[in-house]
Amino acid sequence: MNPREIFSAYSTELDAVERQLLAIFQSDVFLIPMIGKHIVSSGGKRMRPLFLLLSADLCGYKGSKRIVLAAIIEAIHTASLLHDDVIDGAKTRRGKPSSNALWGNQVVVLVGDFLYSNALKLAVEQKNQRIMETLSDATTKMTEGEILQLHKIADPSITENEYLKIISAKTGVLISAACQIGCLLADRPDNYVKALGNFGMKTGIAFQMADDILDYMAKEDDLGKKLGKDLEEGKITMPLIQLLKVVNDQEKMELLEIIESISKKFKNSKINKKYKRIINLFKKYEIINESLKIASNIVQEAKSELDIFPPSEHKEAIILMADYSMKREK
Repeated sequence: MNPREIFSAYSTELDAVERQLLAIFQSDVFLIPMIGKHIVSSGGKRMRPLFLLLSADLCGYKGSKRIVLAAIIEAIHTASLLHDDVIDGAKTRRGKPSSNALWGNQVVVLVGDFLYSNALKLAVEQKNQRIMETLSDATTKMTEGEILQLHKIADPSITENEYLKIISAKTGVLISAACQIGCLLADRPDNYVKALGNFGMKTGIAFQMADDILDYMAKEDDLGKKLGKDLEEGKITMPLIQLLKVVNDQEKMELLEIIESISKKFKNSKINKKYKRIINLFKKYEIINESLKIASNIVQEAKSELDIFPPSEHKEAIILMADYSMKREK
């Protein structure tokens, strides 16, 4: 079994999730479904819905509510991406023009708000208080994480704990919610819900950390294009946090100067020079490998959370998807 086979096995249900996601975008205000079609057609792995479906199977729930809840999870994720693109001033997403580049920031922020509220309205209609509490808690923490990240933009004093708190809120809580909901649908005991919640949180942390590491792993030909996008946006992530711990005083001064200059409009040639310097320091101190080890250890912790479940094909599949978070290509 490999990730491609798992996605293939769930392709029919994931297609149903996409149709339900488009339904959440439905409105008499024509711009809302128009933007919805643009976003859904842009693709995406649908990792969060897949984790919900896998968790539901692991716990023995086969009912139709899994499709609705998986779409709600993806709608909440999509709303957060709309807001992220506005905050970051993004021009593209997945190789296509971003929604805010096409329709403007004001419209897209409001469409994101519509998506949040409509998704939660649909969740209320499922008449499951614990699921509603799980979703509400996740959306609250996601917002707190975004605000903390904004507060720490271009701040070299950010600690590893603060970074972990940010990515826990940005990515971990929603994958954790997806896994918990799969279990709650099956009405399994609290210890199983907690185990899947912890698994989802740690998998989400590793997923985001791996994504942050991949941001510094482009080829040199891509310098100034793909490489260092997070740094351009002022996001100090795990590789840079680790580097700041080990460099000598002179190198640290160089790094602080680069971070300080992020908000300035320097030319591409200067971007290339600054990023190349960072990459050379990463190589000198083996930072990328060290950061990947940290993420890999978190994946191992995530998988151990599922020891409570007996061996099964579904357990094997969900564990494999946790490993997949470390093996994605950018």
